[in-house]
Amino acid sequence: MTRLLWTRRAALSLATAALLAACGGMPPKPANPEIVMMTSGGFAAASDELKPGFERSTGYKVKTVYGSSMGGASDSIPSRLARNEPVDVVILARSALDQLVAQGKVVPGSQVDIVHSLIGFAVKKGAPRPDISTPEAVKRALLAAPSIAYSASASGTYYETEMLKNLGIEAEVKPKSKRILSERVATVVARGDAALGLQQVSELIPIPGADFVGVLPPPLQRVTVFSAGISTTAKNPEGAKALIRYYISAEAAPTIRKAGLEPAPQR
Repeated sequence: MTRLLWTRRAALSLATAALLAACGGMPPKPANPEIVMMTSGGFAAASDELKPGFERSTGYKVKTVYGSSMGGASDSIPSRLARNEPVDVVILARSALDQLVAQGKVVPGSQVDIVHSLIGFAVKKGAPRPDISTPEAVKRALLAAPSIAYSASASGTYYETEMLKNLGIEAEVKPKSKRILSERVATVVARGDAALGLQQVSELIPIPGADFVGVLPPPLQRVTVFSAGISTTAKNPEGAKALIRYYISAEAAPTIRKAGLEPAPQR
C-alpha cells in the first residue's frame, strides 16, 4: 500500500511539473541543458550577473570558462581552442573571434556583436588619482608613474603597439610597463605591484582594493567590440544561440551598462 501511494504521489508531482511548464510556471527542460561558454575578461562580470536570469527563464545551465581574447597564455581562449577544449559559445574581442573563424574553430556567420567596451585606468585604493582628461595629461601620468600594468589582451596590445608610440613616450614608459598574463590588471594594482593599471573598464570596476580613475580621453580611446560565436565542435548549438539571444536582449541591457559596457547596436 505504501509503495502504491509513493508511486501515485510521484506521478502526480511529474504531472504537476508538466502542467506548470505548460502554463509558464517553469521553463521546460531542454533536451541538452548544459551550455559551455568561454568568455574573455571584458564580458566576464556582465556574464556572471546575467547567467542566473538566463538559467531561470530557459532551463539551461551555463558552465563558464574564462580566458583572454588573445595572447599565448595557456588559459587564453585561442590556446584553449587549440587544445580542443569542449565549448559551445565563445565571447571575446571581435578581431580575435574573426581569426578563430578563419582557423575553423568558430562557425562562419555565427558572429554576433554583444557589447562595446572602453579602456580606462585604475590605481590602488586611496592612492592619488592622476589627471587623464587629455592626451597630454595621460602622457604626464604615464611618465610620472613608477610602474604600469597592462593586459595581455586587446587593450594591452593597443597600449604597447600604438598608444605609447602615438604619445611619443615609448622609450621612457615601456621599460617600466608590465604585461599581465592570466590575472586582472586591477588585482595587480590593488596588491601594490603596479602604481597604475590600464585595461577594459569592465575589468577594472569589480576589483576590490583598486579605484577606477576614468576612461582614456577620446583622442586616445580605442573601443573594443566583444562578440559571440558558436564553436564548430559545439555539442549544444541551440543552447548557444539561445544564450546569445539573451545577451543582446533589452532585458540584458541594464546589467551590461552597470558592468561598464554598452550594448552593441543590433541590425
